[in-house]
Amino acid sequence: MDSPVKIPYQSFIEIDRNSETSIYMQIANQLINAIQRGFLPYGTKLPGTRAFSEVLNIHRNTAVAVYDELSAQGWVESLPNKGTFIIGEHQEKPVQMKYFEKNSLQNYPRVTGFSFKSSNILDNPFEHSDCEYVFNDGVPDIRLTQIGQHSRFYSSILKRKSNQKMLGHYNHDGSEFFKEHLSRYLNLSRGLPISKNNLLITRSTEMSIYIVSEILLSEGDTVLVGALSYFSVNMIFQKKGVNILSMPIDEEGIIVENVREICKKRKIRMLYLTPHHHYPTTVALSAQRRLELLDLSYEYGFVILEDDYDYEFHYDKSPILPLASADTNGMVIYIGSFGKSLAPGFRTGFIVAPENLMAEMRKYLGIIDRQGDILMEKALGEMIEEGEINRYLKKSLKVYQERRDYFAELLEEHLGALVQFQKPSGGLAFWLEWNVPVNLMQLSRNCAKDNLFIPKTLLYQTKNLTAMRIGFGNFNADEMKRSIGIFAKNARRLL
Repeated sequence: MDSPVKIPYQSFIEIDRNSETSIYMQIANQLINAIQRGFLPYGTKLPGTRAFSEVLNIHRNTAVAVYDELSAQGWVESLPNKGTFIIGEHQEKPVQMKYFEKNSLQNYPRVTGFSFKSSNILDNPFEHSDCEYVFNDGVPDIRLTQIGQHSRFYSSILKRKSNQKMLGHYNHDGSEFFKEHLSRYLNLSRGLPISKNNLLITRSTEMSIYIVSEILLSEGDTVLVGALSYFSVNMIFQKKGVNILSMPIDEEGIIVENVREICKKRKIRMLYLTPHHHYPTTVALSAQRRLELLDLSYEYGFVILEDDYDYEFHYDKSPILPLASADTNGMVIYIGSFGKSLAPGFRTGFIVAPENLMAEMRKYLGIIDRQGDILMEKALGEMIEEGEINRYLKKSLKVYQERRDYFAELLEEHLGALVQFQKPSGGLAFWLEWNVPVNLMQLSRNCAKDNLFIPKTLLYQTKNLTAMRIGFGNFNADEMKRSIGIFAKNARRLL
């Protein structure tokens, strides 16, 4: 066995004298790490406390404290007149110490030592850029949110002694107070005749769809979606192993006759819809087709998963009520987001469903989100109760409508001959279809050089279609003008 003084302790022990962790504990932890990883094999003799303190340039009392800590944790034993040794199983042959590299114990393993199943389906499709201007798929402008006022609601909730005890408990069922007020809010604003017992509070739309898929879908089931659909939802369905069939979309939404013909030929488990504003084309599903789909769902027994991701944003007229508001047979599961116009930390998702299904959903939520965020939910409940949500939404809608109108003017002015579009009646995005073939990926790369980032998730290009979904909500007037200018300039260069 090598001499204890020859072991290069300085190569794997680093001391941070500014750390809040005491020096003796820093050293003890790193020695334990070295023992666990085989750098210091069982039976290794440690140097005396005087020699050890000299090697690491520490006080001898600190070295004594290190050895005491190692002994207390059962890593070493001190033998009279012999020294301090690392405790372990007896070895017939001396164990050779591993080769020391500088800071080698600070490196976490880069790869696992075991095999596992990886999924290409769930690869992150989102991109990020440092460009000054960014097109997105229709998100609100955080600069319009009254973060200070919203935070005061949360701070007030947190300071109340009656609420502080909630911090010590798990509550995946969520705030009953919030669910009570949210159910009333959805009843008044979306015509959903529900109670709090029909609500499940989630973190996001994607979490809602994941829970629904886990309960209702099995491998091999058939799910119908729009011919163009939300990619994140498709990823969840694909991971579940279902067969996804795309249904054609026109100016009135999904074509019901195509759904009917599929139902006659095979068993359909679910139809996924974004009827308020179809993603990504922004068209609204007509009232007549909504009723036809409800009848068709009951006739053939398939679930309608209604995703109302941006119901809060409508401008020209009142939106058509959700399918779930007219469902009398329990065939529709309604998912949505609440507070999308608020700061991101105040937003939440929810699921509306009959109580028997809700009971099963709560079991799944208890596994993946046992703690929940009950204090935030209480704050949102108070914002509903005091009318803050309606006041803020009314104010922000006026701003977004002005931005929508100006964005349409800019598109017509700079790209009117190249693209066709309809000014959306709601939502925060435009759907552009190109009149001439343009390489959208090349357009994206060229725009990035001019400080405008266009993610690939906004681009839709096939043999018969060249189109884009572009959000406008995050831009003020000057930013719109500059970004559309860059966009139009680079588009013309490709023609």
